[in-house]
Amino acid sequence: MRKQIKNQSFDEERSLYNLKNTDVIGCIFAGPADGESVLKECRNFSVKESKFSLRYPLWHAKGFELESSSLDDKTRAPIWYSSKGIISNCKIDGIKCLRECKDITVDNCTINSPEFGWRCKNVEITNSTIDAMYFLFESKNVKINKLNMTEKYSFQYMNNIHISDSVLDTKDAFWHSKNILVENSVVKGEYLGWFSENLTFINCKISGTQPLCYCKNLKLINCTMENTDLSFEYSDVEADIKGHILSVKNPKSGIITADSVGEVIMEDAVMKCRGVVNIRQKKEICA
Repeated sequence: MRKQIKNQSFDEERSLYNLKNTDVIGCIFAGPADGESVLKECRNFSVKESKFSLRYPLWHAKGFELESSSLDDKTRAPIWYSSKGIISNCKIDGIKCLRECKDITVDNCTINSPEFGWRCKNVEITNSTIDAMYFLFESKNVKINKLNMTEKYSFQYMNNIHISDSVLDTKDAFWHSKNILVENSVVKGEYLGWFSENLTFINCKISGTQPLCYCKNLKLINCTMENTDLSFEYSDVEADIKGHILSVKNPKSGIITADSVGEVIMEDAVMKCRGVVNIRQKKEICA
């Protein structure tokens, strides 16, 4: 039979350790005892309309819902080694949230958490705002829709990512990542996508210096590029760009088609570079 814990305060070590089949409602996890791991090893439980101000609150949790709750900056590393969780309508300010978790859904949350989402599997993020340096490092099987994301070094060393209808204001994004699809999104930032493999942008607006270098099987379909100089260096690329590219440098292979290009630089290459730049309106080919 399912239980309820309502309107209580907890501050001791492992206050609700190994809790099962319980709804926690309107509780406060804070106080002078400053205890850690208040909901460690819990199963099949929910936490709603509650406040957290203690370290490591949800570790090794399975089958949980965290709803309409706040986790302040004292909830360091709040959710680790957990699975089958839904996090919705929450405000999270604890550093290093989500580490080695799987089967997690994040919806309508505001999150400020450096190193958010490291080494996770099967994560879905929707309708959220996230500020996180090294966002989702080494995670895989991630689906993102309507995310407003800021901070640098995002999406690195990832595998299998689908991002749609989002705004990514970042730097050094997607480095060494594989199997990435970004659709209908704005991607801002320097040094985008270096050393990536199977990276595809569809209907995206891309901006920032030196994007998309050292890529394998890079595709851009119906995209725009703003302030993008020294683009595509040593990349295998097929690109259809609407509008202007500041400059293209030493594409390794493939065809880049744009309405105009400020400069095509084919010099000082350290490998054979046979990429073609096609100026759509003038029908000129530079190689």
